[in-house]
Amino acid sequence: MLDGLKNIPKIPELQKRILLTFLLLGVYRIGAHVPTPGIDTAALAAFFEQAKGSLLGLFDMFAGGALSNLSVFALGIMPYISASIILQLLTVAIPHLEKLSKEGDAGRRKITQYTRYGTVILSIIQGFGISIGLENMAGPTGVSIVISPGWSFRLMTVITLTAGTAFIMWLGEQITEKGIGNGISLIIFAGIVCRGPAAIFNTFRLLSTGEMGVFFILALIILMVVVVSVIVFVESGQRRIPVQYAKRVVGRKVYGGQVTHLPLKVNTAGVIPPIFASSIIMFPATIANFIPHPWMKAVAGNLIPGQVIYELLYVAFIVFFCYFYTAVTFNPVDVADNMKKYGGYVPGIRPGKKTAEYIDDVLTKLTFGGAIYVSVVCVLPSILISNFNVPFYFGGTALLIVVGVALDTAGQIETHLLTRQYEGFLKKGRIAKRR
Repeated sequence: MLDGLKNIPKIPELQKRILLTFLLLGVYRIGAHVPTPGIDTAALAAFFEQAKGSLLGLFDMFAGGALSNLSVFALGIMPYISASIILQLLTVAIPHLEKLSKEGDAGRRKITQYTRYGTVILSIIQGFGISIGLENMAGPTGVSIVISPGWSFRLMTVITLTAGTAFIMWLGEQITEKGIGNGISLIIFAGIVCRGPAAIFNTFRLLSTGEMGVFFILALIILMVVVVSVIVFVESGQRRIPVQYAKRVVGRKVYGGQVTHLPLKVNTAGVIPPIFASSIIMFPATIANFIPHPWMKAVAGNLIPGQVIYELLYVAFIVFFCYFYTAVTFNPVDVADNMKKYGGYVPGIRPGKKTAEYIDDVLTKLTFGGAIYVSVVCVLPSILISNFNVPFYFGGTALLIVVGVALDTAGQIETHLLTRQYEGFLKKGRIAKRR
């Protein structure tokens, strides 16, 4: 791996991409500390201190602490993710969008444009709900969080938060296009990782005061290592379907005749299902948290990590998006048609429709196992927080996103190195997901 890192400076393009990625992520982290005008930051910080372990705490984790500061990036990237979910669901239901999705780069650019419009609309709705909710909130001492309530504050908050989300969306697109890795995922990754030092410091503080025991912390560290190992193992897991190519004579040359395989990942959807599931639950729950009505408070109270309703909805959405995103990104019919076109077939399976049905059946079983694995990993933190009083958001969704994004980014760097005939991170072969 060290040899692979040494080869990075030898590729100027890769070096520029990595530096640009770090620069844009640095801009994002700076913006997360720029406060929205008209807020008593001390009262707001005291309010969020009480909200640790709740859904607001989870939302604040995805926003990298921007919500607890009510910075210009307080909404984070979640409106963009919500808009992406809506567009992908509508693509299946609306023929025009389905047609656009099949038109290549031009169609994808059009859908991306619609996603941007949806992001702005959702940001305005969420920003308005948050501004009204903040006017009715106070810190533990009774001090109002909003210094000067009224329509001027509401409009300023909506404009500020919407502009912040639009800027984050632009940063993510620039990282994807000109940097390394998936920009949106890396922004979420940066928001989670930046909370690590504070969590470690808080743990040592609790250890020094005797609120947490040494054996408990050791058990927690061992559990984290086990969870990371399981995530790496499963994310790298594949089911390889053997594919035989018949010999073809073209002019004086003979093509085909080799045996290869079709790799199907256990978790094809990656970290998308928990991110999408969290976004779907967070949208109504965030609005409900800021509306001072008994019925809305009851809704917000049930949509808290550790509550039965929240966990059931979370698992249900994870399973749904595992299947949905796999169906969107991998089409067995197209794969079977391409295999048939080039003379490939699965031994013992008739080419064409039967091959597509066989691949679909294998993929369905793999996706079920992947959905169960993602669900188990993601509900782990809620169980720890509710039953063992863990003082910070451990494991689960955070670890899955961090490890998954790290593997994907490492895979892209590996590809850049190998395409230029430089040694990658691993001396004996590529990383598992790039085989």
